[in-house]
Amino acid sequence: MSHLVHALGHIKINTRDIEGVVRDATEILGLHVTHSDAEQTWLSSNGRAAELVLVKSDENATHTIGLEALTAEAVREAESRVEAAGCRVLSSKPSLECIKAGVTFATPEGLRFEIHTPIRNGIYDRRHPTYGVGPSRLDHANLMTPNPGATLRHLNAIGGLMLSEKMVNDSLTWMYGGNRQHHILGLVKGDVGLHHYAFEFREFNDYLKLGDLLDRFDKQMMWGPGRHRPGDNTYAYYTDVSGAMVECSGQMAVVADDDDFVPNIITNLERPGNVRTMNVWGTPAPLEWREFHFPFTKFA
Repeated sequence: MSHLVHALGHIKINTRDIEGVVRDATEILGLHVTHSDAEQTWLSSNGRAAELVLVKSDENATHTIGLEALTAEAVREAESRVEAAGCRVLSSKPSLECIKAGVTFATPEGLRFEIHTPIRNGIYDRRHPTYGVGPSRLDHANLMTPNPGATLRHLNAIGGLMLSEKMVNDSLTWMYGGNRQHHILGLVKGDVGLHHYAFEFREFNDYLKLGDLLDRFDKQMMWGPGRHRPGDNTYAYYTDVSGAMVECSGQMAVVADDDDFVPNIITNLERPGNVRTMNVWGTPAPLEWREFHFPFTKFA
C-alpha cells in the first residue's frame, strides 16, 4: 500500500490558558505566533503558517492530530477509505484557512485526525527572532489508545501509514509515513489521549539551552537528554502550562526501502533488563513519564 500520509501536519490543542501556552512555546521552545484571533492562536517553528494550533476552551485537552498528505487527490482518496476502515467522517472541509483540502475523521477508540494538504509555507521565512531554543520543525506525536492494533489498522487502511517497530505486547507501537522517518506517530496502550508531541532540534547543544530556559521559568526536564533505541533520536521532555508534554527530538533514522524493511518486534519487556533495548544510553524512563496522560476532548 502506498503512503497517502507523508508527515505530521499540525497539532491542535484546547487550552484554558492560551497566553500561558504561547509564553512557553515562544520563550522556551522558540516558536513564533503567525495568527491570533478571539478563538485560536497559531504557532510555527519555521515558515509554515501553523504547526501548533491553540484553541480557546474551558478544558486542557487534545483537539485534533493533523496528518499531512501531499495532494488534494491523496486527501480525497483517504476520505474514500474512512468508512470501510470502520471510522467516521466528521468533516470534508479543511479546518484551517492555510490548508486547501482536508478530511477530519474519528476512530472508534475516540481519536480524531485531519488528513490535509500541506500547510501554506514561506520557504524563505523559516528564520525568525526568538528567545527560545528554536527547533526546525514539528516532528512526531505519540497518542494513547486502548487498542493500538485497531488504531494501527485504521491508519494503515486510511492513510497508508506502516508499522516500523513495536513491543510484542502492543504497549508501544511506531508508524511511519511517506517522509520515511522511523515514526511520525507512536501508539501507547492506555486511555485515549496524547502522550506527547515533538519538535525536531538541530544540534545537541540545544538541550543545554533548553535546560537553562526551563530553569528560568521554574521548570525542569521530565526526562532526558538521552537517545532512544527505536528511532535512534535524541530526546528531552518537559510539560507546558496546559499540562501537555513536549518532546525535543533529534533527527530520526529513516526507512530507505519498504521492500527490504522488516519492522522490529521488541520482545525484551522486563525492566531493568530492557532499559538499553529502549534507550541507547541506558537511561530508564521515570514513572511520571510512563504514566503520563493528556486527554483527548470528547466530541459528538
